[in-house]
Amino acid sequence: MALAAVALCLVAGFAINSPGALRLFYPRATAAVAQLPAAPGFSAGMRVLLVSPHPDDESLCCAGQLQQAVAAGAQVYIVWITSGDGFELDAALLERTPRPRAGATERLGNMRIGEATRAAAALGIPASHLTFLGYPDGALLRMFRANTAVPVRSSHTGATQVPYPQALSPGAAYTRANLERDLNHVLDQVRPDVTLIPTTSDFHHDHRATSLVMQELLAQRGLLGGTRYWIVHGGVEWPVPKGLHLQFPMLIPPRGHRLNWLRADLTPEQQQGKLAAIQAHRTQMDVMPRFLKAFVRENELVTLSDQRVR
Repeated sequence: MALAAVALCLVAGFAINSPGALRLFYPRATAAVAQLPAAPGFSAGMRVLLVSPHPDDESLCCAGQLQQAVAAGAQVYIVWITSGDGFELDAALLERTPRPRAGATERLGNMRIGEATRAAAALGIPASHLTFLGYPDGALLRMFRANTAVPVRSSHTGATQVPYPQALSPGAAYTRANLERDLNHVLDQVRPDVTLIPTTSDFHHDHRATSLVMQELLAQRGLLGGTRYWIVHGGVEWPVPKGLHLQFPMLIPPRGHRLNWLRADLTPEQQQGKLAAIQAHRTQMDVMPRFLKAFVRENELVTLSDQRVR
C-alpha cells in the first residue's frame, strides 16, 4: 500500500509539473487553443486604455498584451474602478485578527492602490498614466442597476462616497452618474484607439458592471468597434490547472466557450514580466498565489465581440 501511494504521488507530481503530461490530461482543450486565430497587435502611437474592476485584474488578464503595446510604442493607460477594499479575508489577514479594526478595509484599499502602481511600473506603464476611481468593491452592479441619486453604501467599508484622496474624485457619492462622469473624464483625456474591458460572461458582478457601463459609454462615442474583451472569473476552477505552468496554454474558459476568442502569444520575457506584475500584488499573493500564477501561461485570451456565437 505504501509503495502504491508513493507511485501515485510520483504520477501526480509528473502530471502537475510536466507540460507534456498536462497536454495529455487536456488534449481537446489544448488543441482548441492551438487553433485560435492570433489576436490583433498594437502599433506605435496607438492609445490603449485598460479598464480594470480591481487592482490585479489588469495583470491577470492582460499583462502580456500591455507589455506588447508598450514595446510597440503605444501609449498605455489603466483606470481602476474600485480599490479592492471589499476583500474582508484579506483585511483580516492584514490585521492578523478575525475581527479587523475599523478602517481596515480602507487601509487595504490604500495598499492595493500602491500594489497596482508597482505592477504597472513592472509592465513599463508610468504612474502618470494611471487613474484610480475608488468606487465600492462588490457593489458596482447594484449601483449600476439602481441608477438613482441615492448613493450605494459599501457593505465592506460602510462608505457611501469615494474615501481615497488619491482618487480622481475624492468624496464623490457612490452613484452610477458619478461613475459615468469619472469614466467619461478618463475617456476624454485618453481618447483611446483600443479599450480593453471585461466581457459580460465574467462571473464576478463587478466585472459585468464594468463591462456594461463601459460598453454604453463607448457606444455613445462611436468607439465600441475598438473594444477588446477579456475574462478573469471564467468558471469553476478556471484557469486549470492551478499554479505556475509557463509551457502550458491558457485554456478557453467554460463561461466564455461561446465567444470568438483570439490568442495573444507571449514570449518567455513577457511571461516573466507578467509574473513580476502579479507578484507586485502582495496582499493577493498572500491569499491565493496558485490562482494568480495560473494566469501566467503561453498565451492570453481576448475577443473582439461580447456577443455569443449560437
